[in-house]
Amino acid sequence: MSLSYGPDMCLVLPEAVRQAMLDHCRRSLAAFREGRSAECKAFGLICGTVADQVVTAADCLPLHKNVRSQSPHKERMDKVMAEYAIPSETPLTMRGWVADPAELFARIRECRERGGTLLGTYHMHRLGWPHDPLRDTPTRLDEVLARESGLLMFIISMVEPDRPIIRVFFEGNKEQELLVR
Repeated sequence: MSLSYGPDMCLVLPEAVRQAMLDHCRRSLAAFREGRSAECKAFGLICGTVADQVVTAADCLPLHKNVRSQSPHKERMDKVMAEYAIPSETPLTMRGWVADPAELFARIRECRERGGTLLGTYHMHRLGWPHDPLRDTPTRLDEVLARESGLLMFIISMVEPDRPIIRVFFEGNKEQELLVR
């Protein structure tokens, strides 16, 4: 099921789901800073229910296997990065996440077995930019990658890890932000 955006849409984000997303981001940051991981990425799925204009998150399902550097994903992502990504501390060839198809389908199956539907994806932004110091909104690249997905994009700003920010956008479109309750 894909969502359709409406200006009155809102998201109910229970504290347990919020904490699960933040815990995933904090673990990723710690592993990177301690040299236990070459990547500093946190990406996952959010599952839940939809009733009229109220979307309720029920589960945070972290994804762990990034196949971005494997063919044919590498070639596609390199091209998209070259066209839409803003230069950053992280080299373009190391940016982006492509979920391993087997892990992705297993997690979607898990979501359905729990009685939910896939609502969207989440990922972390950890570095502020001069023109976007908080990094709490989707980038042009995020928007391009989410276009026509019918999914919500949860952006988790960990620029200030002690004060994380979670914002939610339909298909990564800054003009289609959901109120989070």
